[in-house]
Amino acid sequence: MAIRDILTVPDPRLKEVSQPVDRVDDELRALMDDMLDSMYAADGIGLAAIQIGVPKRVIVMDLAGSGEEPQPRYFVNPVLSDPSDTLRPYEEGCLSVPAVFDEVERPDRVRVQYLDYDGNERDEIAEGMFAVCIQHEMDHLEGILFIDYLSRLKRQRAVQKVKKAEKDKSRDAA
Repeated sequence: MAIRDILTVPDPRLKEVSQPVDRVDDELRALMDDMLDSMYAADGIGLAAIQIGVPKRVIVMDLAGSGEEPQPRYFVNPVLSDPSDTLRPYEEGCLSVPAVFDEVERPDRVRVQYLDYDGNERDEIAEGMFAVCIQHEMDHLEGILFIDYLSRLKRQRAVQKVKKAEKDKSRDAA
């Protein structure tokens, strides 16, 4: 298991559409383990494989609260369907757009079908934070960032903020 670098905007790889996975095997499980370690190291709750530069339809997630036992979840080739008509605003952030948070409206319930860590088929209803997170991560698989839902001005400011932070970090490291 290894902690991998998480891509940040404006890296063009974040706009790639991820490809389906043929099968869940040891190599894919190793990728999911690395993704989970990388997500935990960055204090995130969800991560799509494309965020570490791997364009595969794989997501990891852990919605356990602070002080709770970790509850890692793995989603291979996830498919969303049956979104509720009720939209709820939620303040979102993203490991690929660090230190930027803004409100996005999404369906408050959605069905998700996927393969788990062992390759077993799963089908469940996501609600609340789970619904928000799975939709956010699914967007990554389609090359969409949460800032793409914002106005052009807010999106530009977010990218500039990340660029400036990266530049400052590089300068401080030198």
